[in-house]
Amino acid sequence: MNFIEKEQPIGVFDSGIGGLTVVKRIASALPSEDIVYFGDTARVPYGSKSNSTVIEYSIQDAKFLIHKNVKAIVVACNTSSSVAIEELKKIFHVPVIGMIGPGARFAINSTVTGRIGVIGTRATIKNKAYSSEIKKLNPNIEVFEKACPLFVPLAEEGWANHKAAYDIAGEYLKDFKKLNIDTLVLGCTHYPILAKVIQNIIGENVKLIDSGIASAETVKRELDRFDLNTNKHSPGNLQFYVSDIPLKFKEVAGLFLGKAITEVTKVDLEILAV
Repeated sequence: MNFIEKEQPIGVFDSGIGGLTVVKRIASALPSEDIVYFGDTARVPYGSKSNSTVIEYSIQDAKFLIHKNVKAIVVACNTSSSVAIEELKKIFHVPVIGMIGPGARFAINSTVTGRIGVIGTRATIKNKAYSSEIKKLNPNIEVFEKACPLFVPLAEEGWANHKAAYDIAGEYLKDFKKLNIDTLVLGCTHYPILAKVIQNIIGENVKLIDSGIASAETVKRELDRFDLNTNKHSPGNLQFYVSDIPLKFKEVAGLFLGKAITEVTKVDLEILAV
């Protein structure tokens, strides 16, 4: 990978805006690194698409980032990570980091009892993305999964402290409270917005695993491994691209990123398909 320059940015893509929680974690772990983010907001959600379509879209998203001269690609989409990551690694000659592997490893390192819960979108749970990876790494661990689709609109509404969030979380997680898990994987990039609610319902004795934090640590290790860390010490520059700019995008994006976004560039879908 000696053709990659240290000062090139890190690329991050997601099917929408949830991946901005991952950008927040990467920017915190690597504050001097430049980051280019692409959210495919015109074609969100990926979870309702076929695996072949998700792979096709993921390749297009990654190609866009490569055109932005990135030195690494972070797949900040659990659906893409579950079905497209191996194909992306074959095609692109830069480090490619997903959500599933890092999140699974963090969960395994966290658990003491060997009982791990996973919550995510219907697609991620249906694909058994996390449970398969966890079992592959440690077949002795028991994994319990639950789809929590309403967490996504709650996060996008900014209802992190709303009574409705507590009511819905209580309904989703009531069975988990009987399973004696000690670790819970937040298997969707929207879910960290609701971490306080989820922790309150599941109990303080359960460790929450944010796959964004896990992936940020993996990015850090990969840059170290290939000697790709930037030499500059000033704050990194963040660039944001989307395939559509939905109503309230900047407001919601600011919530996910933790700070205001002032400039967003729309990308023509026809450019992605080239």
